Amino acid sequence: MSRPILEVIALDAGDAVAARAGGADRLELVSDMSADGLTPARETFAAVRAAVDIPVRVMLRAADGFSAGGAAALDALCAEATALRAEGAEEFVIGFLTDDGRADLAAVAALCDVIGPRARWTFHRAIDHAADRGALRKQLADLPGLDTYLTAGSPSGVDDGLAVLLAETARADDPGYEPRVMAGGGLKLKHVPVLLEAGVTAFHIGTAARPAGWSSPVTAEAVSAWREALPA
Repeated sequence: MSRPILEVIALDAGDAVAARAGGADRLELVSDMSADGLTPARETFAAVRAAVDIPVRVMLRAADGFSAGGAAALDALCAEATALRAEGAEEFVIGFLTDDGRADLAAVAALCDVIGPRARWTFHRAIDHAADRGALRKQLADLPGLDTYLTAGSPSGVDDGLAVLLAETARADDPGYEPRVMAGGGLKLKHVPVLLEAGVTAFHIGTAARPAGWSSPVTAEAVSAWREALPA
């Protein structure tokens, strides 16, 4: 097995430096963790990019929930994506649903057009709230750049979604299931051995990297505990 990816949520350059020191392989850069992560400021991305040499995936999400909003909201988000791309962002995190729980293909495709076909991106935990996970994967299968699904397997977290994560990982050769499964959302160290045994090769932590709570900074020590639980 190749070295598994450990992705850590960062809010700023301080978080980024601590995560990198603890052994993170990649960052998910967001603002406002209380809203489950929104688009960071262009200036924040620039500071993080200057502070660390590991990949940074930038959240594209303007409001809590999984709706892209109306046309004006989507246009504003596309403008933010354009500015971040101009600042040097090359990797992103995207995920929107329609009211009936399908992938909002129009919104996702609009952002893909802005970031360009060479940009790599993650479809985030909106998949855990979809009406039909398999149908969502088929909807997104032809979009360029999609290489990861961030998922807990359940809206309530990995404890309840573990069986789904194992089943979807086993289907990696099936159409629509080729993107990497990145386990995250209530992920605990006790889950890691089972997920590794099943072939999961990417792990995502947020609050687990912040021992004093989600509003506190990332610590290198907390990240290191996760890095040590994964193969070198």
